[in-house]
Amino acid sequence: MLGNLKGLLLTLKVMRREPVTAQYPDPSKRLPIDKRFMGFPALLWDNSNDEPFCTGCMVCVRACPTQCMSAEMKDNPKFADGTSRRRKIIEKFEINLSRCILCGICVDVCNFDAIEMSHEHELSKFERNGARAALPQLLAMGKKYQAETTWQPKQPEKNLGKPPEKPATAPQPEKVGGVVTS
Repeated sequence: MLGNLKGLLLTLKVMRREPVTAQYPDPSKRLPIDKRFMGFPALLWDNSNDEPFCTGCMVCVRACPTQCMSAEMKDNPKFADGTSRRRKIIEKFEINLSRCILCGICVDVCNFDAIEMSHEHELSKFERNGARAALPQLLAMGKKYQAETTWQPKQPEKNLGKPPEKPATAPQPEKVGGVVTS
């Protein structure tokens, strides 16, 4: 009998406390996420040339341990115009988010700083193929990430979308008696 009263007293004490757990479906009661948190991969956008950084080189697709990515590339029309240095550009890109383990290998192997781990983590859907993120969604996530973090490329010399300016012609060396002098 005394044990029952002690249990009832403990229950009454606990009832007056604020809840510790966050109720998941209610967005107003979600816990804040740390800034260093890695979400799903996102493709980044080159604002200087109005095209994605991704060239479709497939390095991230081949390096992915779960093989959750697929990509296709096409010829870049801006390269033919002479307004971009990227010969190829991404045409289709898809990530199966239910298979992605958020390892970040795709970010590490990308030579063009085209993919980054965003802060998006709640992308659950009720549809069967709702866990597949296609190119428009991945680019939208990337643009949002770039705006939130003021992202800058790690290798800007590789990421210049505009073609390099041609230097002025240098003077040609002269031949004097079969010997080249400069």
